Amino acid sequence: MSAGPTTKGALRHVLGHLLTPLLMCIGMGLAYLGAFHAPEPHDLRVDIVGSGPQAQVLAQTLQDKSAGALDVRTVPDRATATAALRDRASFGAYIPGEATDTPELLVASASSDTSAMAVEKVFTKVAATDGHPLQVTDVAPVASGDPTGQGIFFLLVALSIGSYASVAVIGGAGAVLPMRTRALLAAGMSLVVSLIGTVFAGPLFHLVDHGLGGLWALSWLYSAGILLIGVGLHTFLKRWTTLGVMVLFVMLNFTSSGGIYRPELQPGLFGSLHAFWNGAGFVEGVRGHVYLDGNALGGNVLVLTLWLLAGLALTVTAGRAEARRHPAAAPAAEKRAQADEAEEEMEEAVAV
Repeated sequence: MSAGPTTKGALRHVLGHLLTPLLMCIGMGLAYLGAFHAPEPHDLRVDIVGSGPQAQVLAQTLQDKSAGALDVRTVPDRATATAALRDRASFGAYIPGEATDTPELLVASASSDTSAMAVEKVFTKVAATDGHPLQVTDVAPVASGDPTGQGIFFLLVALSIGSYASVAVIGGAGAVLPMRTRALLAAGMSLVVSLIGTVFAGPLFHLVDHGLGGLWALSWLYSAGILLIGVGLHTFLKRWTTLGVMVLFVMLNFTSSGGIYRPELQPGLFGSLHAFWNGAGFVEGVRGHVYLDGNALGGNVLVLTLWLLAGLALTVTAGRAEARRHPAAAPAAEKRAQADEAEEEMEEAVAV
């Protein structure tokens, strides 16, 4: 017995909606595996401390042997090397030992724990060739509640999920509301999400041990940007909004944030995105604010502010487009149909 028209229509409807998770599967695989599956250093800046011939020869030898993995330079003293580490201009500084001294490696795990481990692996071998163990000194350690230094990245994940899931709800259940009201809801939710993130980072999990006020401000900027961009996009993308925000704020965002691997350990695409994507602005902004004496904080705040301004511009544009599309109040039946369609979209988006 053949399927009737109703069954065929329902099947086409389901198959059409299944396209979204399939595209997400492809996108997540390409993004995450492309960014994380084989981290290798390239142009990873390290310093050799010293100004004599020994330091120069060691630097040149490492540079030649690394085949582009390292960018090796010399600095005159320990203070200069420490300043470069705290400014994220360098990710390791090797102080060669004399005949009777132990060589020392300076790292800053707060700038990137994985970069520090990569540098330690290199210089452990260098020290071993001279028959000495390597002493490692961390000049910018992370808080005791975040021993791996990756807690900020997982905080980014929590803030992102709270933000883009709220986009689905506001765009779905709130589709019949005026754009101004939806924008206010987005602003309110960003405040709530950022406060929850601050509680996670401070009193609950102790990811940071100071600077909670600044962390909250960065969290709010980040969340508000996502919410406003998502609400504005919903006017134009409709049921494809979920896929759109996941591409922007998961696939390209988490992978380029530097929370797991910094650009020096990633393929070029993700390293390039790191310079201006909002997740990188949040992660590097929090690191600079909490651990590195405000290093590059202004630039990262600017990145987050520009994303927020882009969201404001997009919501204004979307509001004007809706006003042109529906100049008068829609009949009740039309509003009901819009609400039903939007609620179905919301359920699909939140489930995914």
